[in-house]
Amino acid sequence: MRILFMGTPDFAVPALDALVAAGHEVAAVYARAPRAAGRGLRPRPAPVARRAEALGIPVRTPASLRDPAEQAALAGLGAEVAVVTAYGLILPQPVLDAPARGCLNIHASLLPRWRGAAPIQRAIMAGDAETGVSIMRMEAGLDTGPVLLSAATPIGPRDTAGTLHDRLAAMGARLIVEALARLDALVPRPQPAEGATYAAKIDKAEARIDWTRPAAELDRQIRALSPHPGAWCLIGGERVRVLMSSPDDGAGAPGTVLAGGGLRVACGQGALRLETLQRAGRAPQAADAFLRGFPVPAGSILG
Repeated sequence: MRILFMGTPDFAVPALDALVAAGHEVAAVYARAPRAAGRGLRPRPAPVARRAEALGIPVRTPASLRDPAEQAALAGLGAEVAVVTAYGLILPQPVLDAPARGCLNIHASLLPRWRGAAPIQRAIMAGDAETGVSIMRMEAGLDTGPVLLSAATPIGPRDTAGTLHDRLAAMGARLIVEALARLDALVPRPQPAEGATYAAKIDKAEARIDWTRPAAELDRQIRALSPHPGAWCLIGGERVRVLMSSPDDGAGAPGTVLAGGGLRVACGQGALRLETLQRAGRAPQAADAFLRGFPVPAGSILG
C-alpha cells in the first residue's frame, strides 16, 4: 500500500522498518520538529526522522496539523492508509479523513485500558499482570477508536519501562504489518466502556521516592520510571536515581538503611533492596560498586 507514517520517538522506529521491509510504499514520514539537545543545545531530529532520512523517505515536521495548507499538502500525498504511533500531535478531522482507508494507530496497551500518553509506565505502576499492543482505527476521541488487532504480553517482576518498551515496539511492528495484510478481512471491535482507564503523562513530582509507601509499590514506581526519567531519592544529601530494585524482608523507620549487606531500605511496609543506582553525571552502577565509592552505613536515613 501507499502509506503515510506518523511517529516521533524510538518506539516508532521498528514499525517504520517493518513496513518498509514488507514492501509498502511510504510516501512521507511525519515527525515532531527537531528539539534542542546536548551541551550545545543544537536541534536534534527525532529518532523516526533520522531513520526515515537514512531510508531515503521524505520527512515533514510541521508544528501543527491545523493549518488548512498543511492539511491539503498531506491529502495531496494520496496515501491509502496512515500509520500513527507516538506521533505527539493531535490529528484534526480533515487529517483523519485524508487517507482513503483511514488512520491506524499502534497503541502500547490493551485498549480500553491505559488510553493516553504513558501506557507502559502506568501498567507497571498499577501492578498489571499483562499489557500489550492494540491496532486501532483512529477517530476524534483520545484512543477511543475500534480495535482491529491486539496481542498481549506478561509484565514480569523484573520488567522496567525500558524492557517493556522494546518488547512492545517489536510487537507493534509485527502487528501493524499483519493488520495491513489482512485489512479487508478484519472486523473492527468497538472498545467497551467498562475497564477504560487513562494513562496520564508522567509528572516530575512522581519521580521522588516516598519511603513511607509499601516496598512493593516503590518497586513498581522505580521500574516504571527506569531508565527515564528515573525515580530518585536523597542519599547523604545528594540526589541519586534508582533504576532497579526488588522488595525484601525487613522493618524499620521508613528511609532507614538496614544492616545485613547491600543497600536495603525500610519502607512503610517491608523493605526495598536498591540494586542499580546512578549519581548525577555518572553511569549507572550496581549497588556493590556504588557503595564502594559512596559508603552508606546501616542506620543512615535516605530522603
